[in-house]
Amino acid sequence: MVGLVDGNNFFVSCERVVDPALAGRAVAVLSNNDGCCVSRSAEFKALGIPMGTPRFKLRDKERRGEVTLLSSNFELYGDLSARVMAVLREHAVEVEQYSIDEAFIRPPSFANRDLEAYGREVRAAVLQQTGIPCGIGFAPTKTLAKIANHIGKTRSTGVHVLPRDTAELFSKLPVSEVWGVGRRLVEKLHAERIFTIAQLCAASPDVLMRVGGVTLLRTVRELQGEPSLTARDYDADPGSITYSRSFGEHVADCASLCESIFAFASRASEKLRRHRLLASGCLVYAQYGPTLERTFLSQSVVFPAPTDATGSIIAALRPAVQSLYRPETVYCKSGISFFGLSSRSSPLQGSLFEEYAARNANTLRQKAETKLFAAVDALNARLGRDTVSVASVGLGTHKAWRVKMDNRSKRATTNWDELITVK
Repeated sequence: MVGLVDGNNFFVSCERVVDPALAGRAVAVLSNNDGCCVSRSAEFKALGIPMGTPRFKLRDKERRGEVTLLSSNFELYGDLSARVMAVLREHAVEVEQYSIDEAFIRPPSFANRDLEAYGREVRAAVLQQTGIPCGIGFAPTKTLAKIANHIGKTRSTGVHVLPRDTAELFSKLPVSEVWGVGRRLVEKLHAERIFTIAQLCAASPDVLMRVGGVTLLRTVRELQGEPSLTARDYDADPGSITYSRSFGEHVADCASLCESIFAFASRASEKLRRHRLLASGCLVYAQYGPTLERTFLSQSVVFPAPTDATGSIIAALRPAVQSLYRPETVYCKSGISFFGLSSRSSPLQGSLFEEYAARNANTLRQKAETKLFAAVDALNARLGRDTVSVASVGLGTHKAWRVKMDNRSKRATTNWDELITVK
């Protein structure tokens, strides 16, 4: 059996861990630059406010104290997510993290006798040790576990074990409830007069291949109780890594534009190292102009050798970034996208025209950079993000280009300067 553990209204639940006064109140967490609602408490949902509602539409309710709107605090969410996963590893034979708030678990063999009791035990442990409430669903496959999890969240225990006979349940559930079946695929299925999960399971392989290819065929096998998805199917290495943000305030000077892209390059290179990937090059870009007539400027950069070292990346892209600047131009967004990704464990092809001494020096430099940024990542993980950073990203926190976070909570679990004080 497979279990899916999913944090309830995860971002809001994290905020309540560091600020218990938020319990029982209508709370929503906003997207980058405080744009729109991306996580809502049960009380907020009860007001009938949909996901993705822009903040400006809620200002009157916010002023009247009917709702509380908070800026995203991803450092807090990431840390509490890691703590939840650590608790799960203490109770499960195997844990496969799917997203920041979801993980598949394989229960120990003895737990299969009473999965309901085991689920309640795991749920209680996560709540006690992290403060995060969650729902847990058990089923023979990952796709079925997703459905079981949705049902579990509606139960008082927060746990549901999917029965072997799912015919009646599947005849009532729409195909949109299936993991991996998005809006466009739903439209194609409706065109084939497939509206429920039961009808999807009864469809012929030819129809499934024509509508959704081998992925949909595997999904249906999962719905029929045959495990067909592995970790590789939903956690494959990305084909590219991108980091971009709209600025909190528009910028018009070259230094601020350069700092923003260097900072985003630093974040993206952290992700490269996390995935154990090397990039062969990158595309840097900046956006300017009125909302409806915005223009992009971009430059491609090919690195001398595939790398994940922040210092080498910034040094290589500096001339390209400076070329994006236009005097008397007001910029509103910038970003970077790495391409030509390869695994760190793959052998690298050197240049035939590179002198041996130069090649040897480059190899030694790459080894030194690997050790350096491994140490930097370890320090930042232990003492808080940006404890150590490259100077090119600029000093200080008050930058016009930084994402707007007017109502960000304290990073109370990762930053010494923002610990909660007890009086």
